[in-house]
Amino acid sequence: MKALILAGGFGTRLRPLSCTRPKTLFPIVNKPLLQWIFEQLARSDIKDAILAVNMQTEFYIKKQRIPKSGLRIRYSIDPPKTPLGTAGPIKKAEKLLDNAEPFLVLNGDIFAYVNYEEIVAKHRETNALATIALCEVEDPSRYGVAEITKEGLVKRFVEKPAKGTAPTNLINAGIYVLSPEVLSYIPKGRAVSMEREVFPKLAGEGKLYGHVISGVWKDIGNPEEYLQTNKIILDTLAKTQKVCAAGKFEIRQPVALDKGISIGENSVIGPYAILGKNVTVGKNVQIRDSVIFPDAQIDDYTMIEGAIIGEAVTIGKKAKISIGCIVADQAKIKDGVSLAEGTAVCPAKEVSENHLRANIIF
Repeated sequence: MKALILAGGFGTRLRPLSCTRPKTLFPIVNKPLLQWIFEQLARSDIKDAILAVNMQTEFYIKKQRIPKSGLRIRYSIDPPKTPLGTAGPIKKAEKLLDNAEPFLVLNGDIFAYVNYEEIVAKHRETNALATIALCEVEDPSRYGVAEITKEGLVKRFVEKPAKGTAPTNLINAGIYVLSPEVLSYIPKGRAVSMEREVFPKLAGEGKLYGHVISGVWKDIGNPEEYLQTNKIILDTLAKTQKVCAAGKFEIRQPVALDKGISIGENSVIGPYAILGKNVTVGKNVQIRDSVIFPDAQIDDYTMIEGAIIGEAVTIGKKAKISIGCIVADQAKIKDGVSLAEGTAVCPAKEVSENHLRANIIF
């Protein structure tokens, strides 16, 4: 079986961090999301993965040199000026897919620690044309919602229903198995929505099934969800891994420290702090509930709480980075600067004054 990973999105809700990397390369506990996906595919005995991407995303993925977990990786490139939606890239990749066998489709911005083989088995058992993995959530209004029978047949599929109108709390988890015949439902050469055009039609014809999944499932589409995903995985890993750290500083578990990290004396790291490769932390620094990307430098007496700090960011002495802040790659926060909750700093921007109200610093 082959897997098609849809990774051509623009990550607008994760800007300004997504200005310099696609969502599928955001680190989850110091490992790119795409690497987690590759490892999960390999565990499900899948050998071939096709990445449906735009040219910019292809460049970033190849530059990252992610371990492939034994998979053969190929690319299907979207046209530069014609976005193809959620179904168009599947049609575009038709020649790379096996016309005789069902194939797996994954959204590249979803962290899912689930058993793909169970979804495939459900698909073969029912002779469906398409089988969607379904996940139960509290607020289904942001997603595609399925109403199913006891056997799993999808009676109705509604994309992003208004609050209070969803038929169930079972949402499209961004994982599905498609038989080759589904490709004939997708028009060629234009943007096509899988959720608004293809799935409702298949449901109307009684050819769409759902499979309710268990296990960890998280959408990293916005900063809050991204941080929450890291926390959940950190909790999971903390049960099996120990952080080795020696020095005159304090580690409050759970934390994750990558290679080449330097931490000054009297600093407190954690709980829920993730430090990427080659991060340098000064003296008397406090970092909690935050993700720090590789090569960041954080000077003495600085406090970071509930924030995302991009790659190669420099933060000066006695700075305060508050909950919900995003500091994008290579930005510089000068000594003594405070950023109010929810402030975003664009890539390579230098900030030398306090910002006491949430805003975007261009």
